[in-house]
Amino acid sequence: MLSGFRVVDLIWFSLAFGFLLALCLHRFSRYVPHEFERSHIFQLFQDLIRYGKTKAQIKRSDLLRAFDVPKRWFWHFYTVSVIWNGFLLTLLLRAILLEEGLPKWLVDTLRFLSGGQPSTSTDRPLSVLLVNILLWVHCLRRLQECLFVSVFSDGVMHIVQYAFGLSYYIFLGLTVFCVDISSPGEGSSLLSQLRWYHAAGTGLFLWASWLQHHSLALLASLRTRNTGAVETLAHHMPHGCWFDLVSCPHYFAELLIYVSMALCLGGASVTWWLVVLYVLFNQALAAQLCHEFYQSKFEEYPPQRKAFIPFVL
Repeated sequence: MLSGFRVVDLIWFSLAFGFLLALCLHRFSRYVPHEFERSHIFQLFQDLIRYGKTKAQIKRSDLLRAFDVPKRWFWHFYTVSVIWNGFLLTLLLRAILLEEGLPKWLVDTLRFLSGGQPSTSTDRPLSVLLVNILLWVHCLRRLQECLFVSVFSDGVMHIVQYAFGLSYYIFLGLTVFCVDISSPGEGSSLLSQLRWYHAAGTGLFLWASWLQHHSLALLASLRTRNTGAVETLAHHMPHGCWFDLVSCPHYFAELLIYVSMALCLGGASVTWWLVVLYVLFNQALAAQLCHEFYQSKFEEYPPQRKAFIPFVL
């Protein structure tokens, strides 16, 4: 691990702590007096942590509704990510294969995020390159699913959530270049850097990606006929595959995808584990809200199902 203060680590730790705090506050909110539920602070908090079907459960003022944007705009996030992280991937490939230097603006940005340390992405190319490729492939698949698989209703999200989503993948791409892992040694070729954990991480990535895609396809099938035509926008109880274990297997798969990237980095990057920690609490909060929605909507909802992680949470 690189020594010294690292801005990138502080940002990811703050995001992880923020979503952990939001999750705890939400779990505690069921015990607050009904008078407080009508307060502007409580309504704003609920408005900021919810989106889609879970936002429709709460009463909101016209002022709060003025900041709504369609949830189907999720595809904007992945479009930005495919373009931005594809651009970073191109720069990295040129730096590795053609031995070109990274642009000065990027080097200065990475130096700032790394607490004054120079960019080390091209000193440890295989792990960083692999994670960059997996991240790009993940976002390309999610873009395809948003456009051609998922069936979005008229659900909304807060414009703050929208702005956060747009900036998230930009910062995530920069984070890949800032990972704190040890150098393989000067002059090491890409092939000589290949380790078992690269194969293990890629294998987990492929399986988790399949799980997420299959889960999203099952959700979409609840609203479509066999021909693929949309039949209804109503919410139905999902069954099959990992839905029999948890309410949101696609959120669990998202966590596993980030864990797989940590494995590709040899499990040695504190920075990336902070990213995983953020994803854990972020997805846990979203899954908990979905779980409560299903429990309130369907009286026969299976009590043994967990919200997020099978048999645990």
